[in-house]
Amino acid sequence: MKNMMIKAGTAVPKMRVADPRFNTQEIISLIRKHHDCGILVFPELCLSGYTCADLFGQQALYQGVLEGLKEIEKVSAEYPETLIAVGAPIRHANALFNTAVFFSEGVMKGIIPKINIPNYSEFYEQRWFSSGKRIRNAWTMVNGREVPFGTDLFFEDPESGVCVGCDICEDLWVPDKPSTHACLAGANVIVNLSASDELIGKQDFRRTMVLQQSAACYCSYLYTSAGSDESSTDLVFSGHTLIAQDGRLLSESIFDERSSVKTAVLDIESSIFNRAHQNTFTNQKEKEYQKIPVRIRPLGGSYTIKADDLTRFLREEKYEIAPFPFVPKDDEIRAKRCQRILHIQAQGLATRVRATGIKTLVIGISGGLDSTLALIVCHEARKIVPDIRIIGYTMPNEGNTTSRTYDNAIRLMQALEVEIREVPIGKSVKLHLNDIGHGEEYLGESDTTYENAQARMRTYILMDAANMENGLVVGTGDLSELALGWCTYNGDHMSMYGVNASVPKTLVQYICRVYAEMTDNKVLSETLISIVDTPISPELTPNMNGQIAQKTEEKIGKYDLNDFFLFYCMRYGFDPEKILAFASVAYPALSKE
Repeated sequence: MKNMMIKAGTAVPKMRVADPRFNTQEIISLIRKHHDCGILVFPELCLSGYTCADLFGQQALYQGVLEGLKEIEKVSAEYPETLIAVGAPIRHANALFNTAVFFSEGVMKGIIPKINIPNYSEFYEQRWFSSGKRIRNAWTMVNGREVPFGTDLFFEDPESGVCVGCDICEDLWVPDKPSTHACLAGANVIVNLSASDELIGKQDFRRTMVLQQSAACYCSYLYTSAGSDESSTDLVFSGHTLIAQDGRLLSESIFDERSSVKTAVLDIESSIFNRAHQNTFTNQKEKEYQKIPVRIRPLGGSYTIKADDLTRFLREEKYEIAPFPFVPKDDEIRAKRCQRILHIQAQGLATRVRATGIKTLVIGISGGLDSTLALIVCHEARKIVPDIRIIGYTMPNEGNTTSRTYDNAIRLMQALEVEIREVPIGKSVKLHLNDIGHGEEYLGESDTTYENAQARMRTYILMDAANMENGLVVGTGDLSELALGWCTYNGDHMSMYGVNASVPKTLVQYICRVYAEMTDNKVLSETLISIVDTPISPELTPNMNGQIAQKTEEKIGKYDLNDFFLFYCMRYGFDPEKILAFASVAYPALSKE
């Protein structure tokens, strides 16, 4: 499969203000140590120091910067697949610019000048630097060679799919961000070379800015700021680094040890999928930028990769993949998420009730997870529309339905104050099976006629009962069952309004558990916990001495894995090999077999 995963690094080197020779060696040292990164980003003006003040006008300082750029260019030849971005003051057209200088394959590939030059509070940049806002399609002479210079530069590796654009510090803090234009033109990675001093609350605001921009632009955002060596005044710089992708924080450090690099693995394919999925995200400005070819090392070093190799590399990088992608890991966040989902479900059902004017809800209660959640949704909808009437039908089949699920169904309906109706289906099913020449008995494995006859009989009863009561049949099937086709056609896949259709099975379990923890009704809580702990089963085959014999996960596999596959297939469009690699990382104890 194509390898579109990149290891990227945000570097904060030790430095000395106005000492380009020292700073160059520190930068080179970090490049050598972290050349396995496809992208390595250094802070704003890190070659000279951001706080040089009027020393920016000194020829000696500028000459030192030029010598440093020459040394870094030589070193980049040793690591041709690492795109290096370094901050440096550069003269062009009789002006001085605060720039990001990009190196790849032993060549200075291009220079991007800062657009928004701050001149407020503690910042005095306009005293020394000009804005590069109107500079496009230009070249400048550096160390005897012409180099592309302007705000219209991209650095693209067509093999890995990476396209890099740039902000420089203040560019992120303005409404009209250069990175927004860059992303609309096709950039999927933004680097930000920054020198942001530290104030109370600024760290949180900075993080919010980076996360918001990466989310709005569906991009990876690499932010690195000057470290604590930067200033000799009362300004304090923290070396704050952030790596985010599509609104998710992958890495963060602040006031770290002097000379450090923080890394994260970027999944370029995910950003590309997100942009294509949101079809309002189009490359509106593509022709306004010139793409400079570079080589950016993919994770592991190869542009094509097998699942086993990707698994190994992801493990080496400690790449976190949640085994339950639909379910937040944090207890507090998970509880809030479950409550929010339940509220959305209930609001949707209440809206349907109001729109139809039908206030009676008919629902089949099996004592299993899905019908439990559906009934809770009905109960919550009744809080929104108080005159909703709920009729719960339990439809046991003697010999198949266990006492555990039957008792849980009854207790649940009692606790939620539902009108309870019981319609045993055994006689009707046997009559139907005899009528079609099947016979009354279960014929063993793969006797789908026997099994589905029960599911269809239950739906038949619910539909007719709803007609009789002028009600709506509330469906119970969840997203996982619908995706896997684990439901009976013309049976439990049918309803007049399915409240669980967007909720995967793993999340159904947690919503029911959270509801059990929220309620003050002890009987309801105990019943819900019992239901959550019951093996998942349609109970369509004879039980074994009163115990559930037919266990769904023995037939179709564990729902946690099925939901994992479903998430990465539908949410990001991954191919099977990549999903296998991700699953191997998320579930290290499981074998591929």
